[in-house]
Amino acid sequence: MNLLPRTALVTGAARGIGRGIALSLAAAGFDVVIQYRGSRDAAAETVQMIGALGARAAMFQADLRVPAEAEALVQAAHRQFLPEGGGLGVLVNNVGNYVHRPLSELELSEWHEMFDSNLHSTFYTCRAALPIMRPLGHGRIVNIGYAGAQHLLARPGILPYAIAKAGVIALTVAIAKSEAGSGISANVVSPGVIETSVSQPLREIPARRPGTVQELAAEVLHFVQASDYVTGQVTEVAGGWNL
Repeated sequence: MNLLPRTALVTGAARGIGRGIALSLAAAGFDVVIQYRGSRDAAAETVQMIGALGARAAMFQADLRVPAEAEALVQAAHRQFLPEGGGLGVLVNNVGNYVHRPLSELELSEWHEMFDSNLHSTFYTCRAALPIMRPLGHGRIVNIGYAGAQHLLARPGILPYAIAKAGVIALTVAIAKSEAGSGISANVVSPGVIETSVSQPLREIPARRPGTVQELAAEVLHFVQASDYVTGQVTEVAGGWNL
């Protein structure tokens, strides 16, 4: 760890899944920068929780739907713990809104928001992070997807969200192939129904229970700690959903 850049940026880390991922990375020895958009108090609480683990943390407000703000966030995260932190070595794109609505009732604003907050924000942060990671010869990008997105299953109740997450997978594997051999990996962790999920269709899940935030965070940490030879992969944390 001491020989590698050990600053991790986690987007949407004020609460829920993002907070769990941030805490997992902090427990593994990373300095953690968390991004929030509106939940300042919750973000501050996450920073305090990370500090209680003996790790360093910082928080920045940014609207990642705006390219300039995404770029500024990544640059700030890279600089935050220099020089002893080694710079930005991990990017976890967790931020993204969710809407569950019949296709016939979907508003145009909701359609655009699903792409802006899930897919476009991920592209903006990855685009900003890669030029930082390449000279360091090390980088781990983990993007949060959605279980089943790579199978193109019909999800009419969450159509724009599902399409946006399929786009996140396509973006991730393209980065993985483009950056292969550079020391940078890019992978996807795709949650199904998690304890924090808005909807809980447990009857559809063979495991008959929601996944925990800790189970999801553990898979993110797996990709972060794995060799860069492990790249372009999609791991579902879904209890057998879609099988």
